[in-house]
Amino acid sequence: MALNELYPPQDRPHSDVEDIKRRSDYLRGSLEETLADPITGSIPEDDNRLMKHHGSYMQDDRDLRAERAKSKLEPAYQFMLRVRAAGGVVTPNQWLMMDRISHKYGNGTIRLTTRQSFQLHGVIKWNLKNTIREVNEALLSTLAACGDVNRNVMCNPNPYQSDIHSEVYELARRVSDHLDPRTRAYHEIWLDEKKVVDSRDAGEVEPIYGPVYLPRKFKIGIAVPPSNDVDVFSQDLGFIAIVENGVLQGFNVAVGGGMGMTHGDTKTYPQVAKLIGFCTPDQLIEVAEKTVTIQRDYGDRAVRKHARFKYTIDDRGLDWLRGELHSRLGWELAEARPFNFLHNGDRYGWVKGSDGKWHYTLFIQNGRIQDEEGYPLMTGLREIAKIHTGDFRLTANQNLIIGGVTPQKKKKIEALIAQYALTDGVHYSALRRNSMACVALPTCGLAMAESERYLPSLLDKLEPMLEQNGLRDEDIVIRMTGCPNGCARPALAELAFIGKAPGRYNMYLGGGFTGDRLAKLYQENITESDILGTLEPMFGRYAKERLAGEHFGDFVIRAGYVEAVRDGREFHA
Repeated sequence: MALNELYPPQDRPHSDVEDIKRRSDYLRGSLEETLADPITGSIPEDDNRLMKHHGSYMQDDRDLRAERAKSKLEPAYQFMLRVRAAGGVVTPNQWLMMDRISHKYGNGTIRLTTRQSFQLHGVIKWNLKNTIREVNEALLSTLAACGDVNRNVMCNPNPYQSDIHSEVYELARRVSDHLDPRTRAYHEIWLDEKKVVDSRDAGEVEPIYGPVYLPRKFKIGIAVPPSNDVDVFSQDLGFIAIVENGVLQGFNVAVGGGMGMTHGDTKTYPQVAKLIGFCTPDQLIEVAEKTVTIQRDYGDRAVRKHARFKYTIDDRGLDWLRGELHSRLGWELAEARPFNFLHNGDRYGWVKGSDGKWHYTLFIQNGRIQDEEGYPLMTGLREIAKIHTGDFRLTANQNLIIGGVTPQKKKKIEALIAQYALTDGVHYSALRRNSMACVALPTCGLAMAESERYLPSLLDKLEPMLEQNGLRDEDIVIRMTGCPNGCARPALAELAFIGKAPGRYNMYLGGGFTGDRLAKLYQENITESDILGTLEPMFGRYAKERLAGEHFGDFVIRAGYVEAVRDGREFHA
């Protein structure tokens, strides 16, 4: 049944965003005219909503707001541009392109995201078209990097199982391509393709999404045990690779994960995905497509806070979802198979893959690629890219793998790593190596508190406590975000901080070390002194009272600090 038959436009409940999408002529709107307007560096909010589907958000530098307002100037409007790379794999030439345009059009830095994508910050309106064109010329894209569509498909980099990674990566790329929007608006606006007079009269359609796309964003990730680095249970749709005797048998299917919530609104909550069955590799794309269409047809289009797939499932139940999926497939998923996750972090330094090639994982603090005094990270990676014949792999933990290094190139790349003092983070504490933060201030308009700029200094104060208690090398997953939207997946961390107000955070404890359990609120609206005062005795107890092999997230539950949360509907209880 077609989308409009399920929900006739005149009767269908919807938010204002649904109206914007419906009127947009498949994401065109008035973007072309708006971008040509020389009077202002901003764009109208309706066009900003559409711009997300093209991979960009309008922002402004919040550090400059008061000064510019005092001078009677409009805010320092700029655009964040997100570049998709399915599975996080790019070529050296694509890396060099990102480096070049970050200096040519952006703020001179690159941000590696928690979804294995690139972000550029500081792109002004008049440079957007040239930036996107150069991204496209390098065979990458910003289309569907944001917006109410399927986002970048994540994939475990898995450098120590290169043959399996290659097979899984290819499937991730195919799923991503299959779920791309089909509108020609992107090519018309950014790449000067000849415009159809009226695409609807010309019969343009979106075969998967329909004319109003999805109710909200949709996220897919593929994990390869024993690593859950993509946090597969945070995904709307997760696939867990089942490998037996070195052969990929297929994937367990998990549905209904999602990290976002709203402070003070108990109807919103993070959620972990639940297993519903198993599919073979050749069934993967069909399962992905039919699952997306279920959310298209049943997701809440009236209340955007309630529009993610997790709420669609929780409102109706897993049995309903399984039955609806089987009906659309015309066949049934098999029973889920056993698997075992051991961690959700990265393996740093040199690792030899099963294909005989080498892979070097760099620690990138909070994913920011830039040159700093004494640490020319960006320059070093640029020089490596000039001679590298393998690939670069963006990890889901904001780190970077120099992948597929041949034995012949290894010595040259080792020399460049040493020359530019690039690091695998071995001299950092395990806590820092397991840390993630979202961008937050000054560019994110949703941020309530600092995150990327603050977490390193907080870690500076926590590390002496760990050292004193013999915990410097103990892996503890810590994450921080400036707001509750969950971009760094804090709700799955063993120790998490979510911004509440400038200088104030909610503290959460008890997430699973392998990403399979939610954290729970422990203290609310606290300052740095509260954080330090709380964690110092807690670390002391953990050092003295932990069981053999017991992770911090498990300890705080056993010690009674918080209760275990395995379902988001218990998150606020």
